[in-house]
Amino acid sequence: MTRPLRVGIVGSGPAGIYAADLLTKDDTLTASGTPLSIDILDKLPSPYGLVRYGVAPDHPRIKQIQGALHKILDKPGIRFLGNVNYGVDLKLEDLRRHYDAIVFATGSDRDRPLDIPGADLPGSHGAADFVFWYDSHPDVRDTWKVDGSSVAVIGAGNVAVDVARILAKDADDLLATDITDNVHQGLRTKQVTDVHVFARRGIAQGKFTPMELRELDKQPGVEVIVYPEDFELDEAALAAIEESNQVKTNVKVLQNWAIRDPRGEPRRLHLHFLHRPVEILGDERVSGLRTERMELTGDGNVRGTGEFVDHEVQAVYRAIGYLGSPVADLPFDEERGVIPNDGGRVLDLDDRPVPGVYATGWIKRGPVGLIGHTKGDALETVGNLVADRASFTPAPEPDPEAFTRLLDERRVPFTTWEGWQRLEAHEESLGESRGRKRVKVLDREEMTRICRDEPA
Repeated sequence: MTRPLRVGIVGSGPAGIYAADLLTKDDTLTASGTPLSIDILDKLPSPYGLVRYGVAPDHPRIKQIQGALHKILDKPGIRFLGNVNYGVDLKLEDLRRHYDAIVFATGSDRDRPLDIPGADLPGSHGAADFVFWYDSHPDVRDTWKVDGSSVAVIGAGNVAVDVARILAKDADDLLATDITDNVHQGLRTKQVTDVHVFARRGIAQGKFTPMELRELDKQPGVEVIVYPEDFELDEAALAAIEESNQVKTNVKVLQNWAIRDPRGEPRRLHLHFLHRPVEILGDERVSGLRTERMELTGDGNVRGTGEFVDHEVQAVYRAIGYLGSPVADLPFDEERGVIPNDGGRVLDLDDRPVPGVYATGWIKRGPVGLIGHTKGDALETVGNLVADRASFTPAPEPDPEAFTRLLDERRVPFTTWEGWQRLEAHEESLGESRGRKRVKVLDREEMTRICRDEPA
């Protein structure tokens, strides 16, 4: 009997899980009768990556993607191994010994820097840090003080919109979600009355989706304010409106908000377009944000007008994009925050494919697109992996049990799919005891203990 093709996937977010699913469905492998043995590794005790720790807690529809990912991880031939930190517990040579091919799907986990004066002042925060906090990521600090009554959010994508919504929302409105007590208490103490979102480009160039945009206006006690003077449209903007239903919908929603009468809600969420941040103001901590008014150039770009505006804010949240982190033993493009690759084939320093090593998801192409877009991305990577399989150097130790023995020898307290289901049931029972659907476990050690069914 042909031994299974052994594939190791590093990262258990949607990108890694979709890659595993596509491998099990590949027509070439199925037609050739090639059996598969896939391990999905993650540095966290739990799977799902971005869906669990990067999606705002008040987005249950997006979190429903977990149901589809659950079905994939439940497939025979796919094994989840959590709490395995690649680069610390294991090196590339370890994976090569146990897998014929390795796919890196480690995502983007840090903020793209904002290179303006004052960006490092106390009160200037990266959106990733804030998102991980309100999503109860076990590896970030468990306290967060939301300072001030007026705060700024820099960015024009879904993350910026999420951050702005959470800052404006009444903390008690999140009690129906899976947030932990520390997040609820941290948000409950905030005194924010005004959230200002600043986008460098125009209303037709926002990167947020219509669903995310509309949700801003569905929060009790929050009024969305859009300024008519920001409504500049040029030839490129008009063409974008005609070519994209998403752009057309966004512009229509924003226009309707701009012309309606004020509702007099106690909290306000201001959307500013054509404002480029040039300096975060303050001496010992943030006291304001200076922006330059921009104008459209007719070709989809913008230019400065030389007119500057100072906004009084006590905190700034930078949501201008994520970057991937360097991956041990592999080349890395620091500027783009990705592993250099050609169609998912990882490239060495001489731009030659590294045999048997692949990338997919945001670590392959950068943090662009929605969660569902990672399916098409994985399809390309998996297609190239399957096409290359005849050239793979067979793994010397392909037995799945040999790999878990290695983890045991190195005293890695790895978690399993069965352990995750145990933790999932525990979180649901926590929620039930509080009249909620689910409450996350925050502490990594507690997560690991529950997954491994070890005594407290």
